[in-house]
Amino acid sequence: MPPRQPHEPASPPRRKLPIGIQTFRALREAGCYYVDKTPFIGRMASGGKHYFLSRPRRFGKSLLLDTIGELFGGNEALFRGLAIHPDWDWQTTHPVLRLDFARGDFSEPTYLRDNVAAQLDRLERQSNAPARYHTAPERLADLIERLSERERQVVVLVDEYDKPILDALEAPQVAKSNRNYLRGLYGTLKSVEAHVRLSFLTGVSKFSKVSLFSGLNNLTDITLDARYAELCGYTEAELADVFAAELPGIDRTELRRWYNGYNWRGERVYNPYDVLLLFDNREFADYWFETGTPTFLIDTLLRHNVSAVRLESALSSADLLANFDVDNILPEALLFQTGYLTIGDVERRGRTTYYRLTYPNHEVRHALTSALLTRLTTEPSQAPAQRARLYDLLLANDFEGLHEFLKSFFASIPYQWHTRNNIADYEGYYASVFYALFAAQDMDVTVEDSTSRGRLDMAVAFNDSIYLFEFKVVEAGPDGTAMAQLKGRGYAEKYLAKKMPIHQIGVQFAKRARNVVGFEVQQARPTLAPRQAP
Repeated sequence: MPPRQPHEPASPPRRKLPIGIQTFRALREAGCYYVDKTPFIGRMASGGKHYFLSRPRRFGKSLLLDTIGELFGGNEALFRGLAIHPDWDWQTTHPVLRLDFARGDFSEPTYLRDNVAAQLDRLERQSNAPARYHTAPERLADLIERLSERERQVVVLVDEYDKPILDALEAPQVAKSNRNYLRGLYGTLKSVEAHVRLSFLTGVSKFSKVSLFSGLNNLTDITLDARYAELCGYTEAELADVFAAELPGIDRTELRRWYNGYNWRGERVYNPYDVLLLFDNREFADYWFETGTPTFLIDTLLRHNVSAVRLESALSSADLLANFDVDNILPEALLFQTGYLTIGDVERRGRTTYYRLTYPNHEVRHALTSALLTRLTTEPSQAPAQRARLYDLLLANDFEGLHEFLKSFFASIPYQWHTRNNIADYEGYYASVFYALFAAQDMDVTVEDSTSRGRLDMAVAFNDSIYLFEFKVVEAGPDGTAMAQLKGRGYAEKYLAKKMPIHQIGVQFAKRARNVVGFEVQQARPTLAPRQAP
């Protein structure tokens, strides 16, 4: 290989990818890539006392807490070269207490109490401060006071504060019991406030202050604070700077489409877990989604009859997004807090701020719609084959085969699903199922597309063609109204400039049969030969 010329920039050295590393010391001592978030910690430390942050799983919350612990513990060597190092008082250290609920199954009625008792045992041993009380709140308060009097004010860190409740959501009585127990435990921080230098609670969900933090009324919630929007996740600049050595050979446009898009009222950020696994495997895949999408989430969407179409552009307020509790689980709040929806736009109407929610990226949109489809079928193992069949039929423009496929798919939806409600009487239900079918194929799907003469139910761009769908629900047999509306309102005119074949498809469903009873296809312009499969 010829030597590098003097004017050629040297390639940045590659480092170890911190996959699965959640301790700051291990990451720094191993020479791993590290995205410096210490300026945010400095801002928190100088601006307040009690903080709360909600972020989805695998967004670096545990690493963030560990970094805070090492900083207040005065471990200067770990922070050399980072932004906060020259401005931090390394001579002043604070005792750090950390409660971690990431491990264990809290759906068992007595597990939470046993878990907290074991964690307090460990903290008391490490602090050489044997327990003098029996109940957890009194033990925690006493430990904080003794450490403060013996050393300095205490830093209290709570990781996955909400997991004891989330684990038990399918057992409501256990979830309520765990919530009430944690309310008393977290309320301790208010009673010993004079002895606390900083407290920071993180988790996936954001329970209302009334239900969980009623005693901690000075808690600062930075979940939707624009100043901390990039506290977790990687920004575009951070990705380009820190991971420059990993980017050659990676399609940046696809990288953004797959894993960017999370927004908490600031710059959009990448999912760090996805990015690290992509750099390791060099292949795009649903890494984050596959690590543990709870069946409870999918069941909640179906139980509340949440349309997959509605998730593309759901409108919510800050109050509704924060109104999450065992007794009142709003699907939009659940999806937002767990990372399946994110803020698309911020809208002001009078004095109220509204958030237009949307899927953050391709991974979530594709994987969530696939999961919904799998739950709708009687044979989940057949779902991949069904999706592959749909792809092949549309690739060949086999509309007769597509008609038969759709009839078969709707027939496969369990009868019990319809008996729980009258959802099959409405076009929105069928549009939602259609949307999920096509969105799960990585197709360009637009729902309720506005034209000058109305809203088209669904448009699909695929196979160098445009497919326009209009849905109608009828009592029994087809009457041609779906196709008549497609043509009468001239929905195809908007797409003529694309210079692609346009297929107009009118689909009718019968209430009683709960299936396709009418399926018409007409071309808005001469059809070209379909592109052959690669």
